[in-house]
Amino acid sequence: MHFIDWIIMLATLLGIVAFGIWKTRNVDNVRSYLLGDKDLPWWTIGLSIMATQASAITFLSTPGQAYEDGMRFAQFYFGMPVAMVILCIFFLPIYYRLNVYTAYEYLEGRFDLRTRSLTAIFFLVQRGMAAGITIYAPAIILSTILEVPLLYTNLFIGILVILYTMLGGTKAVSVTQKQQMIVILSGMFIAALILVFKLPPDIGFGDAVTVAGKMGKLNVVDFEFNLNERYNFWSGMLGGVFLFLSYFGTDQSQVQRYLSGKSLNESRLGLLFNGLIKVPMQFLVLFVGILVFVFFQFVQPPLHFNSANVKVVEESAYAAEFEALEQQHQEIYEMKENEIRNLIAAIDAEDEEATSNYQANVKSLLDQDLAVRDEAREVIEQANPELETKDDDYVFISFVMDYLPIGMVGLILAVIFSAAMSSTASELNALATTTVVDLYRRSINKDQTDHHYLQISKLLTLLWGILALSFAMVAPLADNLIEFVNIIGSLFYGTILGIFLVAFFMKQIAGKAVFWAAVAGESMIIFIFWLTHIEHLDLAYLWLNLIGCFFVMLFAWYFHKLNKWFKKG
Repeated sequence: MHFIDWIIMLATLLGIVAFGIWKTRNVDNVRSYLLGDKDLPWWTIGLSIMATQASAITFLSTPGQAYEDGMRFAQFYFGMPVAMVILCIFFLPIYYRLNVYTAYEYLEGRFDLRTRSLTAIFFLVQRGMAAGITIYAPAIILSTILEVPLLYTNLFIGILVILYTMLGGTKAVSVTQKQQMIVILSGMFIAALILVFKLPPDIGFGDAVTVAGKMGKLNVVDFEFNLNERYNFWSGMLGGVFLFLSYFGTDQSQVQRYLSGKSLNESRLGLLFNGLIKVPMQFLVLFVGILVFVFFQFVQPPLHFNSANVKVVEESAYAAEFEALEQQHQEIYEMKENEIRNLIAAIDAEDEEATSNYQANVKSLLDQDLAVRDEAREVIEQANPELETKDDDYVFISFVMDYLPIGMVGLILAVIFSAAMSSTASELNALATTTVVDLYRRSINKDQTDHHYLQISKLLTLLWGILALSFAMVAPLADNLIEFVNIIGSLFYGTILGIFLVAFFMKQIAGKAVFWAAVAGESMIIFIFWLTHIEHLDLAYLWLNLIGCFFVMLFAWYFHKLNKWFKKG
């Protein structure tokens, strides 16, 4: 990487961190540290909410997913605007009326202390795991691309985040996220423009879109109702709505963002802004992946995008076998490029029969290329069985490093690091807040000074940061990182949302019934996920959110009725 890229990347990141520390230098009480000064305008809230959700995984993994699978992943976000409206109507007024630090405080007043504590623990477990992944995901990919040890990239991300989050608390998170989100959106938009300009002179933007469509990459909406399919309209609008209701309505990393607003109306506007902007932003990120796909139809792509894996196999006894596959890959590419140009010419000539024939030829060549790439992964596994051979997450960053001009590489790397820092900072801040407010101050050490709780909050931010960093050091690379994070969330979000929906809408049910309903519901979700994992059941993970919520509400009603029956008996 050129030294100018290093300067741009480091100046951007260190400047954001320094700004956050400077803006929060006067935070001297636990309320300001954990909740801010309640002075944030709606647009800062909206950008902060977006930055919390848009981790580095979004900008590394999502373009790679679009490269392989098209735009189907966009359906995951279809339920978000609906969820934002529901949250603005039902959730936010309750949180503001009760003036809570965390979402889980409300549960003690509605039910009892153990229900509050159990829900807080559910949050801490899943968010603690996710915090490690949000550090690890960009660190392992960047360590490969930059050819520096994973330890260094992990420490670089982790230490920067821990530093300003520990010193400035929630306000430091919010003010830095605003800058980070501006960098992120600008970087991705510029990357999309550069991709268009890097297409061959005779291939315009319209041609690129047409090619992507004919090759099955613009399959945005699938209305087929299929529980086995991860991404379709129904999983997004049903499973997705429940996931987003739980994530934005009960996950402290998000609740803490909008509880820092000037007023209820400002927080509502921030949430609605997020709901309206997030879907187009996700379309942009996915479309960048589509443009990378089209670009590599006219520029020879690598057989395998993880260069570290390629280096290993080239130095092994399987080098000749891999080289033969590379030759096949190149031959298929040359035939495919020729057929794509013929396809474009047929489309321009409005020759439907020729268009159909060339489209079929291109699809056949795509299938052949995919088979060769699968063979290459098998050869890599033979060379070293411990290597992770899925290379989707390396597609976009490989394009960045090999084809973007000097300066832009540094900016895109700043985008990825900024996204990692913004989401991790929110998670550490929320983990510390929940631990202090819902467990330490409530059940362990009740009567201490404000200064004591401020220092404990900073200490717990540091400890959670170290724990997340430790998890990042040993975490396995999943098939697709963004899916892995969403799977972790789906194991717990349905249960947590079910507890809150019982609290809001099933007024007759008390704490004992909902506590055991949560235990039973979470046990069922883990059992269902285990059945799916061992392939005894075929169920897309998004449905776990809806199922978990349903189980908790059903069990709560059943335990309530059972309790009344025993009392009558």
